[in-house]
Amino acid sequence: PGAMSPAVAKEIPLEEGEGGSRRSSWGLLVTAGVGGTLVALYAVATPFVTPALRKVCLPFVPATAAQIQNVLKMLENRSGSLVDIGSGDGRIVIAAAKKGFQAVGYELNPWLVWYSRYRAWRDGVHQNTKFYISDLWKVSFSHYRNVVVFGVPQMMPQLEKKLEEELECNARIIACRFPFPCWIPDHTAGEGIDTVWAYDLKHSRGCETKSLEITPETES
Repeated sequence: PGAMSPAVAKEIPLEEGEGGSRRSSWGLLVTAGVGGTLVALYAVATPFVTPALRKVCLPFVPATAAQIQNVLKMLENRSGSLVDIGSGDGRIVIAAAKKGFQAVGYELNPWLVWYSRYRAWRDGVHQNTKFYISDLWKVSFSHYRNVVVFGVPQMMPQLEKKLEEELECNARIIACRFPFPCWIPDHTAGEGIDTVWAYDLKHSRGCETKSLEITPETES
């Protein structure tokens, strides 16, 4: 009496083993789920966080409806190609394309670039727009006649120098939210955060003055 039969003794370890196996399986599933979620969050968040870790941070702040209208006002009677530096979700590029411009956007965040392409397709202007994933400091803007910039104060002096070196005299640069430090704007529209400043490079660079200084040689 009180002794355990061999059959019962054999069943007990088997049940404990099955319970441990189930717990192990659940643990693996939970670990895999948490790990997958973290990887997904990292993949989504990294393009937004990485720019903030750069020397000059250019965060994504969507343009307001008033800013877009002010930019379009500064583009009236203009033609030629247009580029938006730091194009975000593409709303400036798309608005310019609807006005007939061949518009291009450069943006470092791939998620925003893919979304911009989708918006351009949805709005029926994908043939007049292009969006590139690129660092603005590694791109030459020499073949654009119209440049739109949504910058921050820390980057404006360096960008001003870059654009002055690369652009032709007939270019117009439109700065949103923050003006360039040395150039004097030719036109201004809006107020507060919706203010935009338009700079005609021929005035800022003094191209007209330089052309007047070139005189034909006189015969001796």
